[in-house]
Amino acid sequence: MVNWFWRKGAKRSWVDAPKLRPRSEDSGSATRVDLAELAPHREQFLAQAAYLQLVAFEGLSASVATAPDLAAKERLTRAAAIALEKHHALVAEITRTGADAATVMQAHSAGIPFFQHATRGDTWAESLVTTHITGGILDDFFVRVAGGLPDDLERRIRAIYASASHEPLLSEQLRILIELQPTQAAHLAMWGRRLVGDTILVARSALAAPPSSANDEARIEPVFTELIAAHTRRMDALGLTA
Repeated sequence: MVNWFWRKGAKRSWVDAPKLRPRSEDSGSATRVDLAELAPHREQFLAQAAYLQLVAFEGLSASVATAPDLAAKERLTRAAAIALEKHHALVAEITRTGADAATVMQAHSAGIPFFQHATRGDTWAESLVTTHITGGILDDFFVRVAGGLPDDLERRIRAIYASASHEPLLSEQLRILIELQPTQAAHLAMWGRRLVGDTILVARSALAAPPSSANDEARIEPVFTELIAAHTRRMDALGLTA
C-alpha cells in the first residue's frame, strides 16, 4: 500500500520505481528532474488519478445540493459530470489492465481521506475554491507525470484530461460569487493559499521516489514552481491574490 504522506526518515518502495535521472540543460548549468522521470508504476498512477477525480465529483455533487440558486446548481451539475466522466475513463484504463478498479483504488487510497479532511471547506464558497484549486493543481501534475508512462497509455491519459475541464464552470461561478459578495474575496484568497500546501504534499507523495536529499529537492523544485505558477494564474483570473 502506498503511504501518500511520507515523513522524513520513512522508507517507501515501489515495483519498477525509476531512479532520478538528471537532465542536462543546454547551458550546462544546474540540472533538474522532470516529473515524467518520477512517474509511479502504471497501477499506482491510474488508481490515484481515478480516485482523485471521484473526490472532485463528490465535492461538486455536495455543492450542488447547497447552491444558492438554480443557475449555480446547473453549472455545478455540469462540472460534476465532467469529473465523473474523467473518473470513468481512468477506471476504464484500470480495467484494461485486467485489474479490478475498486480493489486497485482502495490499495492506493491511504492518504486520500486525510487530504479530503484537510481541504474540506466550511462554507459553500470555500468548497468551490477547494475543488477549483486542488483539482487544477492535481490535473496539471498528473498530465506532467503521464510523460513517464508507456507511449500509448500516455496518449490516452492526455486525451482524458484534455477532453473537458470543470475549471471554466467553477471560475465563472466563483467570479459571480465574488462580484455579488466582494467582502469574501480576501477570505477566499487566504483559503486558496492554505490549500496549496496540502495539494502539493499529495502531488509530491505520489511520485515514484520522493526527494531524499537537498540536491534532489533543488533539482525538482523548478517543476513544482511551474505548477504553482499555473495556480497563480487561476487565482489572478478570479481577482484573488495567490
